[in-house]
Amino acid sequence: MEMVVAIMKGYIIFVIILMLLYTARHFYFTIVRLLGRQRLYYNDILTDRMKSISVLIPMHNEEQVLSNVLDSLLQCEYDRDRLEIIPINDNSIDRTREMLDEYHRKYEFIRPLHRDCPDRGKPVGLNDAMKLAKGEIIIVFDADYRPARNMLKQIALGFEDPQVGAVMGRVIPYNTNTNMLTRLINLERSGGYQVDQQARYNLKTIPQYGGTVGGFRKDFLLETGGFNPKVLAEDTELTYRLFTNGWKVVYANSAECYEESPESWNVRGRQIRRWSRGHNEVLFRYLIPTITTPYMGLFQKIDGLFLLFIYAVPVFLLVGWVVSLGLFFLGEMQIFSGWWVILFLGIYNSLGNFAPFFEIGTSLIIDGLPGEALLLPLMMFNFFFYMWNISLGFWDAVVDTVTGRGVKWDKTVRFTVQKTEKEAEK
Repeated sequence: MEMVVAIMKGYIIFVIILMLLYTARHFYFTIVRLLGRQRLYYNDILTDRMKSISVLIPMHNEEQVLSNVLDSLLQCEYDRDRLEIIPINDNSIDRTREMLDEYHRKYEFIRPLHRDCPDRGKPVGLNDAMKLAKGEIIIVFDADYRPARNMLKQIALGFEDPQVGAVMGRVIPYNTNTNMLTRLINLERSGGYQVDQQARYNLKTIPQYGGTVGGFRKDFLLETGGFNPKVLAEDTELTYRLFTNGWKVVYANSAECYEESPESWNVRGRQIRRWSRGHNEVLFRYLIPTITTPYMGLFQKIDGLFLLFIYAVPVFLLVGWVVSLGLFFLGEMQIFSGWWVILFLGIYNSLGNFAPFFEIGTSLIIDGLPGEALLLPLMMFNFFFYMWNISLGFWDAVVDTVTGRGVKWDKTVRFTVQKTEKEAEK
């Protein structure tokens, strides 16, 4: 029994150290974003010939939103001779096919790919579309997104740097004021992009390609086998594939695109569980390559490991709570003692627990939305909701890895109806 108690106490110490490291990371990113030197994107590059791009839009039963994304892309400022748009109709049973064919009749450079084969999914759909794509750069949007007019040009500029393998833009929800959930998601998006992504870009560590609102080099993907259909988080997998092969991923904070946030807790929970499942699959695949690759510096590797474990930390913390409860009932809670422990706990409860909220608060100030900070206390309840769904996704990933179980594309439910072009411009 003594051995079991010692292991339990050791695990608690491990969780404490882990949480302290992530707390320091949150504070560091906040300080870098507020006070550090801001690294600018490639906006000042002048070129007389933009790169040829292919815009891929995976779709499955998207009749509600497809006109919004296509109309927004039609308004983007890009040479039509260097642009093609390939909506990927993946086994839709609604009016998606008919609507896409109508767009093709009006605009020759919109070339729908209709997939009727049984292997439905975003990675396999992208693989099929890349084989047909003429552009040297692939830019991906989800069907519910609305890119700003200058976004295609901004994303393409990053690839003038021959070391850049992928570019990621910024995601901003457009249905923020629908309900409390969408307002909380807006806080997360603001902190995640305005502070977290920009800080990593400033520090030249691991800005993450997010699978939409970004682009990558087609040749690299095709030469390395395309997207793995067994990996749910193809975006995170691509990020680490690029870095472990010597490429860079850059972040364009001014390349804004607008998304529809989930409007129900059930839909959001399934989305978070899916993200956790896919991200942790990448953790299992790229933990050793991240450590051993010769193409990443020490600081990059450290940040890469922090990012890989981001969806595992809530699981470690949840297990830590269970272990603490067990130690309490065993009467073995004496891990540390002394006045300094009380002082440390007081400081951590005053500052450490709120480190992620400092990131969000900072982003709201930068974005000119300080009033939204009044919602920050509600993020505590959001935390427990996420912890549960992230933990479920973690165990899904464990089962996938152990059993070789395949993954199925679970499309997020749409809430928005078709918008007019004037509304899309807003």
